[in-house]
Amino acid sequence: MAARVVITGLGCVSAFGAGHAALWDGLMAGKSAIRRITRFDPSGFPARLAGEIAELDAKQYVPKSYRKAVKVMARDTEIAVAAAKLAVEDAGLITKGNSEDETGANFTYRPERMGCNIGAGLIAAETDEMAAAMVTARPQGAFTLNAWGGGTTESSTGQGMEALTPLWLLKYLPNMLACHVTIIHGAEGPSNTITCAESSGLLSIGESTRIIERGAADMCFSGAAESKLNPMGMLRLDFAGRLATTGDSEDGASFVRPYDPSASGGLVGEGGAIAILENAETAAKRGAKVYAEIVGFGSSHSDARYEQGENDEGYRYAIENALEDAGIGAGQIDVIVPMGSSVPELDKAEIGAFRAVFGAKLASIPMLTIQPNAGNCVAGAGGLQLTAATLALKNQQLPARLNAGSPGPGLLAGAAPARAAKLQYALLCSGSLGGQNAAVVLKAPV
Repeated sequence: MAARVVITGLGCVSAFGAGHAALWDGLMAGKSAIRRITRFDPSGFPARLAGEIAELDAKQYVPKSYRKAVKVMARDTEIAVAAAKLAVEDAGLITKGNSEDETGANFTYRPERMGCNIGAGLIAAETDEMAAAMVTARPQGAFTLNAWGGGTTESSTGQGMEALTPLWLLKYLPNMLACHVTIIHGAEGPSNTITCAESSGLLSIGESTRIIERGAADMCFSGAAESKLNPMGMLRLDFAGRLATTGDSEDGASFVRPYDPSASGGLVGEGGAIAILENAETAAKRGAKVYAEIVGFGSSHSDARYEQGENDEGYRYAIENALEDAGIGAGQIDVIVPMGSSVPELDKAEIGAFRAVFGAKLASIPMLTIQPNAGNCVAGAGGLQLTAATLALKNQQLPARLNAGSPGPGLLAGAAPARAAKLQYALLCSGSLGGQNAAVVLKAPV
């Protein structure tokens, strides 16, 4: 019989700040943390607003002996490391990262029983690092590939790529998020990195759930983190037609309008969350608090029709698979935490999938949308979805919903105040830029 899997710790970093309480308080208050970008000059971009993390010092989230490693952490990794530390503290775990006993005798779980599955994006190199190297590849005043490659001699020239730090590549590999988290906390069980854009976070939750269910680990770090808040990341999303044109407006929430056919796109966010997933039996033995239980997971892939805005069968299959895995019907879902991208053709496909699964019931199921509050954190979005859904079930509350637009008929996705609600099952679901889909069903703690 498969083990039951529960969530016992939440670590979240978003534009609202560090800690899951910061995100929850912002959602409950109906606030948006989307504002003008300060990380770099955004004036050359059509979208100049984003959900930017104001302050994050990764050194405060790692042991003193590990602080030198922060120098080779990209922003995405810093977010993941901070979120993992917050999750460990929230779950009341003792790991290598917060124990002075190097023997591991007092660790909550043995290293080989701790897994790690983290969703990540394709990390863009920092422009100042690349620019500093590229200017050395202009021997005659013009950039050349020969100079960028370091010249033709066998001896080092110190120009082009050779001007980059020797550890440069280790900073931008997507698996560095899980790498640093596992090293810091001594997790030596099954580990994986999932790079499937917006669906990465939920896919990582499914991966960790299966690992624990089959007995390969008792506990897993699981979630995702990403920052597209850099010129290269912004450019990619703009070319993909995902971003709204904001000009010099300061009101981010007025642009991010999930399911409004007149919306012009979303806005970038940075952040993510790591959750502590545990075998329900071992969690109970140590007296852990339980936020929610993971009872269903489904995944699928969409074909080209998804980008054409038609009813997405692949997305529907992921949801139906998750419901079947949970052993419940569509009518038992009390809240949906969707992608809600504000990209009309994607929203239309998502709505089509919802209507195919829920039928007339969809009109009575509230949506818990996050992108108007924190922006599109891409891979990290699944972590924020999980945090919001878990806290909604734990607190039996629905946060306020921001939407300056007019969603289509038969959708509870318009603006609404926070309220108490009886919630037993939550559906989390997301598509992605590459067509991968994921869905997770959570159940409120007994």
